[in-house]
Amino acid sequence: MKIVIAPDSFKGSLSAQAVAQAIHHGMAPILPGKYTLLPIADGGEGTMDVMLQAQPSQRIQVQVHDPLGNSVKAEYGILDQGKTAVIEMAQASGLQYVGSGAPFAASSYGTGELIKAALNQGVSKIIVALGGSGTNDGGAGILQALGLHLLDQNRQDIPQGNAALANLTQITGQLDERINKVKIIIASDVTNPLLGKNGASYVFGLQKGAKPADLPILDQNLHNFANIAADYLKTDYSTQPGTGAAGGCGFALRAFLGAEMKAGAEVVLDTINFASAIASADFLIVGEGATDNQTKFGKAPYAAAKLAKKLNPKITVIAISGKLGQVDQLYDYLDACFAVEQGPSSLTEAINHAASNLSLTSANLARLIKKLK
Repeated sequence: MKIVIAPDSFKGSLSAQAVAQAIHHGMAPILPGKYTLLPIADGGEGTMDVMLQAQPSQRIQVQVHDPLGNSVKAEYGILDQGKTAVIEMAQASGLQYVGSGAPFAASSYGTGELIKAALNQGVSKIIVALGGSGTNDGGAGILQALGLHLLDQNRQDIPQGNAALANLTQITGQLDERINKVKIIIASDVTNPLLGKNGASYVFGLQKGAKPADLPILDQNLHNFANIAADYLKTDYSTQPGTGAAGGCGFALRAFLGAEMKAGAEVVLDTINFASAIASADFLIVGEGATDNQTKFGKAPYAAAKLAKKLNPKITVIAISGKLGQVDQLYDYLDACFAVEQGPSSLTEAINHAASNLSLTSANLARLIKKLK
């Protein structure tokens, strides 16, 4: 019997790796078989770790600038015998660096520095996971780090951050020429455009510390950036799906760097060779902290289940979740869903006992499978 354990993280509690280990700890002593632990992610928290742990890889630590300009250490990964770099935006430009938020001041410059560091390694492909960002500058900081000059009416470089975009009148200079020789892939499940009520500022600004009164100003500053960018590029990219991801970094990467946008889960599953792992498997165990019908919209467990059923129609797919909501729309690809909670508990208790509850539920699942088989 072949069993693939491929969960996402239980956010705020356990990493995807820890979830996989807890499930394996519960199942393996009871149900003999060949187990493959293959943690997954959707472009958000833990994406780089999942990719790097799935194959031979290298972690490289560099000094970059956080969203407020402080010097910090950040990591990126190298895969495919040095051909591919994996960058997680949160490493350099994450919300953790800005405390309660600084939507007007925060810059994505550090992510640009990570891209530049990857270019220095001579890679031919760069994957950028956009989850967890603390910025709302449209990716202007990335461009500033990679060689473009964003100028005001006096032809002076504007400061970093969203607020300064109000004074942007011209973009000059050239990006690092090595960009043209590298394939860049954006890993994100965000489909919002850059601007407007469905754009970066209005949809995600409050999460990054903006007040309701700030949202139209943040959006207007991005409008100005988009207009000047359209003059420079001779094309308006701001309405394209996904350009609103990570405070608009999807816009800069797509418009200026020619990045290809892909669903985060799709990028992860491809990178970790998920298809080959489940090709002859009998069971696939997926999971996440909370599962409901929203799981079908870009979440890694559902993407994994869908791909598994496509490539191996006879496989049985089971989801183990910290919390279950309404899941009736998931059963086209999931055969069963189980929650790990053993009874009423507080959030703190659920987090503290997540691993043991996972193992207990997995053990009971193993007993059921063993009986039925």
